[in-house]
Amino acid sequence: MVTSCQKDDICIDPVTPKLVIRFYDNANPTDYKSATDLSIWAEGLDPLTEYQGQTSDSIALQLDPNADFTTYHIVTDTTEDVITINYTRDEVFVSRSCGFKYNFGSINLTDVSNNWIINTEITNLTVEDETEHIKIFH
Repeated sequence: MVTSCQKDDICIDPVTPKLVIRFYDNANPTDYKSATDLSIWAEGLDPLTEYQGQTSDSIALQLDPNADFTTYHIVTDTTEDVITINYTRDEVFVSRSCGFKYNFGSINLTDVSNNWIINTEITNLTVEDETEHIKIFH
């Protein structure tokens, strides 16, 4: 009788990365400035529970891998802004146990409603990891 062992197929590689947005003080553009009482949702979907009523100086948002854009509603205190994030999609094979993930490129913003958001800046055009990608000044 012959027995053999096979390496376990456990997925430890990263999954599709999220887009990271940092909030900055418009008066002092190098200083972080938390957004208070955040509520965030993608258009047509339920609110993201991890950001309901939270105060944070950064958020990590999932981009839709089935479309070339995602529209988010970002509410702070009682003022709402809507931003549309446009991108290209690149499906990447990770491993047999993990399957595929998506990276995103050519990030740009359109239709920023500028109610509480004063300005935006894209700091990284590709979403391949969860580092800062967009600055929002308020």
